[in-house]
Amino acid sequence: MRNVLILLSVVFWGIVIWYAWSQMMPRAQYGVIFFGAILELFIFTELMDLAGGGRDRLVDDLKRAYGPGNRLESALLTICGIIVAIVCVYVVMNFQELYVTRQGRAFQYEIYMAAIFTLVIIYLTWRAFGTTFLSIILLGIAYGRWGMLAPGPLAHGGIGWDRLMRILVLSVDGFFGFLTQLVAAWIALFLLYAGFLKAYGAFDLIMRLAFRSARYIDSGIAQTAVLASAVIGSVNGSQTANAGMTGSFTIPLMKRNGMKPETSGAIEAVASTSGQVLPPVMGAAAFIMASLITGITYADVIVAGLIPAAVLVVTIFIAVHYVSVPQLDDTDPEKLITDSMPRSEFLTECVKYGIPLAVLIYQLGIVQVTVMTAALWTATAMLATGTLIPLLQASAGVSDETTGQSARRSLWETLNGAREGVVVLAPVAIILGAINGVVDILTATGVPTSISLTLMQLAGGQLWLAAILAMIICIILGLGMPTTASYTIVALLIAPTLINQFFLPELAGHFFVFYAAILAGLTPPIATCVAVACGIAGADFWKSCWEAIKISAPLFVLPFTFIYHPEVVSGTFDSVALTSGAFAMMGAIAMIHGINYPFAFGKAITLPARVVYAALGLVTMVHPSPTIQLFALGVLVAMYIVQAFAGRPDPVGVLRSALGLSGDGRPQIGGGAKRE
Repeated sequence: MRNVLILLSVVFWGIVIWYAWSQMMPRAQYGVIFFGAILELFIFTELMDLAGGGRDRLVDDLKRAYGPGNRLESALLTICGIIVAIVCVYVVMNFQELYVTRQGRAFQYEIYMAAIFTLVIIYLTWRAFGTTFLSIILLGIAYGRWGMLAPGPLAHGGIGWDRLMRILVLSVDGFFGFLTQLVAAWIALFLLYAGFLKAYGAFDLIMRLAFRSARYIDSGIAQTAVLASAVIGSVNGSQTANAGMTGSFTIPLMKRNGMKPETSGAIEAVASTSGQVLPPVMGAAAFIMASLITGITYADVIVAGLIPAAVLVVTIFIAVHYVSVPQLDDTDPEKLITDSMPRSEFLTECVKYGIPLAVLIYQLGIVQVTVMTAALWTATAMLATGTLIPLLQASAGVSDETTGQSARRSLWETLNGAREGVVVLAPVAIILGAINGVVDILTATGVPTSISLTLMQLAGGQLWLAAILAMIICIILGLGMPTTASYTIVALLIAPTLINQFFLPELAGHFFVFYAAILAGLTPPIATCVAVACGIAGADFWKSCWEAIKISAPLFVLPFTFIYHPEVVSGTFDSVALTSGAFAMMGAIAMIHGINYPFAFGKAITLPARVVYAALGLVTMVHPSPTIQLFALGVLVAMYIVQAFAGRPDPVGVLRSALGLSGDGRPQIGGGAKRE
């Protein structure tokens, strides 16, 4: 079955590439073909899982998939596959009539067909994401049907079943709507690129480079988790899935080197979460943001996210250093490197993965083509460098393989990359299709306007209170969902209130709800990202949540910086934006220092010092007055100087250690701060 999946994946990506190259049909019609195809592939992968991975002969795998203990699940999946094929073919064949001619009208048999298809989507969503997200889908449909029972301003007249089915399926909107079309045209090719990256060994290279950092930085073992999870998390678009994928080897690595399970799990959860906001992919949310805000491009979104991303990266680096160094053992860094990488091989790897990235930057930033075209060229460039460079190495005799062996290995890696791309893409497409259906129902009920009015009423016109309430709502709405889904909901329900009622710039409003929504993965009592990391680490959930919140504290404050200093995410780098970014950076560092630094004073001094550091850091990050920000920063600097001369351990020495420098400015070879 595995080989069949690879073959089907190649056919699927052929369709995606053909459309990106030709665009020979309306995007809405292509979206139906895409959604039907990816649903069928997801169903096939589920059957393959029932067969135990599908690594044997097809007949044997099918016997296991439909054997004792699996018959009910296999039968349901098979029925779902048949229904998906019938409905999607029907919609594609009658596209013009459904999308244009009979918009708003449908035959009764079409209503029944749409209802059955809706049940299939609900079932597949449950298989992909479990009961948490299933409850959101069911609540959204129930609210649309029985909204007259909702309390206060959230009540509406209710939507009949026939109209619900037209919204969800027959209008070629709902499950087939703009989010599905966005995945089909933009996100899919980037996930093919990600599949190629993994298949050609890019993630292995990242881990090897991260391990080598342990030679020069005391906290290098822990920073390995941060680097690997942030880079991979930026691409895969799900902090929870990323925590499970990278945490499976970073968490045991940290534990083997002396770190507590709670700290190991917390670091992995925070790193996976921070990866969702890092350019150039931002967990695939950057594509959706560019499509929701008129007058901006994908490149504008990426540029706007650079300053807050820099703040986040620096502060998490320092926080992880503070909490990990006292726990790490005296491990010889050389033992972490299982094999050496010659300089020539390192340069070759940089060329192999650097050229596609350069193509992406050139296409988006200089030529300024569409995102779909840039993604097509980037995936093509990765395919070319991933296959041709090993062949050239083999031909030149600089590798251990013959040309034939290199060609066979490259072919298998390419096919496996296509399969990996489908495996990652399918859950993303399913949840965004389901989210699109819920969002269209909520839009039809007028609930965004109701939420806006309710939020304004509760806040009494006060921006600070509205922002706090908006953050709470964003965290609640983001529970259990991947980045793209959580951002889409809050962008459509919460961001318009901040933009229209409080006149916040569009980018600032969208970045606020984006950062706030991803905090759901770290916020108890749900904290799905922490829960996954805890399961791997064997750690106490509540202790890990506390550790994660301490490490990521500035992440909970940074969205408010966008409210009071929107220039930070304006996409410009003038003196005002850079000054506000510098204040945010210094304030975030002060918060991390106050919360995580291992003070050596007694409790009578340590606790007040922590509170003052954190409070002044918050003021430096958020306060709208530059004068007050500067005053708070001055007090922080004075406190830091006093601490440097009055306390142990010396904070200057700790920060010098974080940069991997010894007392005379030379690189340390591991373990300095631990042994002081």
